[in-house]
Amino acid sequence: MELLLYLALGAAAGVLAGLFGVGGGIIIVPVLVFSFAAQGFDAAVLTHLAVGTSLATIIFTSINSVLEHHRKGAVRWPIFVWMTLGILLGAALGAATAASIQGPMLQKIIGIFAIVIALQMALDFKPKANAQVPGKLGLTAAGGVVGWASAIFGIGGGSLNVPFLTWRSVPMQQAVATSAACGLPIALAGALTFMWLGWHDPLLPEWSLGFVYLPAMAGIAVTSMVFARFGARLAHRLSPRLLKRLFALLLFAVGLSFLM
Repeated sequence: MELLLYLALGAAAGVLAGLFGVGGGIIIVPVLVFSFAAQGFDAAVLTHLAVGTSLATIIFTSINSVLEHHRKGAVRWPIFVWMTLGILLGAALGAATAASIQGPMLQKIIGIFAIVIALQMALDFKPKANAQVPGKLGLTAAGGVVGWASAIFGIGGGSLNVPFLTWRSVPMQQAVATSAACGLPIALAGALTFMWLGWHDPLLPEWSLGFVYLPAMAGIAVTSMVFARFGARLAHRLSPRLLKRLFALLLFAVGLSFLM
């Protein structure tokens, strides 16, 4: 039953990664928290385990999503390169920050973030494109901030990166594609740091590699890699307005449940 849940979650995460450039983590983390709680994992570590596992799965989701976007020529690689310099450091610091926060408080922080993103998506709020792409130093600094926040929430950074890039006059499809590419270094740096920080934690369940639960990672990765390409194709064909609002409703409910 748990394996079926992880496979279904991977499929949903893959579509979201390709369609919205959000990496899927924003829905993976809450579902894993509920799943791990139902399995009786210790409350002191289950939230960190959900965040670390989410970041590990985004490694696989990002690869196929980026390949599909690159095939369509939508990734702005120079932006990716300079943002990645900041992302690698920021994501490692973000994972360390999350690990220092107690599990119940981390859940509340993630809940507030989910509600904010839900409102942003439901209202279709997008900053107007009134600025140019920053220089190398600006992109590196932005990458550091995005990487830090993304590792705390266990996301691929799309919900932060896409608005930033569209504000900086990058067309939406290119912003989604470039954001998807940036999800890979975020996931790599964040997941490796979570593995290291939780390596000797005695409260972790069997089959954990630090704060990464291997059965969940494997199940989600299998289907997310397939469905990420499907989501990326949809992003180039469909107007996702209705889907975004439905997704926003789901996120709002998840955020409220975390706060309560």
